[in-house]
Amino acid sequence: MKVVRAAVVDYDAGNILSITRALEVAGASVCVAASGDELEGADLVIVPGVGASAPAMRRLQRVGLDRAIVDAVERGAWYLGVCLGLELLYETSDEDGARCLGLLGGRVIEIPAAPRLPHIGWNTVDVVRDHPVFEGLSRNAPAYFVHSYVAAPADESTVIATTEFGGRFASVVASGKIVGVQFHPERSGADGLKLLSNLVALAGGESPVAHEAAILAGAA
Repeated sequence: MKVVRAAVVDYDAGNILSITRALEVAGASVCVAASGDELEGADLVIVPGVGASAPAMRRLQRVGLDRAIVDAVERGAWYLGVCLGLELLYETSDEDGARCLGLLGGRVIEIPAAPRLPHIGWNTVDVVRDHPVFEGLSRNAPAYFVHSYVAAPADESTVIATTEFGGRFASVVASGKIVGVQFHPERSGADGLKLLSNLVALAGGESPVAHEAAILAGAA
């Protein structure tokens, strides 16, 4: 089993400890990256976070992480965006007019027809397109959300799961080696940990099934 180097981007916008620990349980070697050069050699780049896009982008730009993230994706690293990290994938945000990373076409909008904001708590993630990141998960797994804004992708084929909160929104998107989840897998119990394990497997060039078997064998 290849040891996957995962870099968790630290830009003062997320719970770094929880997701770092979850990735370690999933078999990754994790570093916390506070500057652009710390993403060099990473197999998997994780951008967590809560908050607004504009201040987040300013923090990334201040230390060169914005360019480093794009460079890492362009050289073939996997990307996992969590909550705000998903929203930053897109071109612009209606929340504050921010220009984001632009790795995917589209923009960020307020949750359509939401009965209240923010959307906080457990909800189901309903799979609409098969993807290996869902290996071993049900097609309507529960997950924990905290957000008011969501992605409006230009390419609907990148939406691989949706969630209902008043209206429906994209809760998981994927394009090539880019994956974004609107929920917090590190706070979503066994299903969230399984999703992270699947991402680590994919970043290491393994099937999620083989990766899980290797982890279990190592723990025995």
